[in-house]
Amino acid sequence: MSQPRQSRRASPVEPDELEAPPPRGRQAWLALLVTGILIAAVASSGLLIKHAIEPAVPSALAGCRTSTQIGPHQFIGPQPMCITAAQKLQATITTSQGDIVVELHPEVAPVTVNNFVVLATHGYYNGLGFWKAEDWVVQGGDPRGDGRGGPGYSLPDETTTTPWGPGAVGMARVPGGAANGSQFFIQKAQWPSPGPTAPYNRFGTVISGMDKVTVLSVSDTILSVTIKVS
Repeated sequence: MSQPRQSRRASPVEPDELEAPPPRGRQAWLALLVTGILIAAVASSGLLIKHAIEPAVPSALAGCRTSTQIGPHQFIGPQPMCITAAQKLQATITTSQGDIVVELHPEVAPVTVNNFVVLATHGYYNGLGFWKAEDWVVQGGDPRGDGRGGPGYSLPDETTTTPWGPGAVGMARVPGGAANGSQFFIQKAQWPSPGPTAPYNRFGTVISGMDKVTVLSVSDTILSVTIKVS
């Protein structure tokens, strides 16, 4: 009786047998060259992206510097003055709903306007949301996103006799407390009766984009704030 024939099976391939031999000589130099090109391309794309998201700063504001930063969205104190009350300033707040153009009022609120300008030109507001949106007002600029955040300092009162109404832009404040250093609000409609019961720093007026203001909600964000000097 014949013995069963053994089947011929290929020997299992060990993982190291699948690896290609390391490049040598000219191949090694080519590999290093390709690696270097890839690293340079990645670095360049990172710089381009960083440059693209940085806000454009007018030459008149090139000297604006922040106070010492001690953490994300946190500073040791108020921002140094870098504007003048005579300058004509506009802020374009680019939101997820579109652009809102605000005429700033340094002639009546120089410290408040300066604070907003310095924060804006250094990208403070980029990516922050509108944590409050009601029928008559929308409020943003809070790094915490819950109405309790700020840059680590408050602002002095800079009141004005200009009446509040749709399109008015002011700094938020806790009742009985000081004006917040970064949170601002935009009126959508008339202030509910009896109106403001505390002084608020009105530092701007919407001159374009009220249709965007009226539809802003808590799901919207600030993409960037660009300052123009004329």
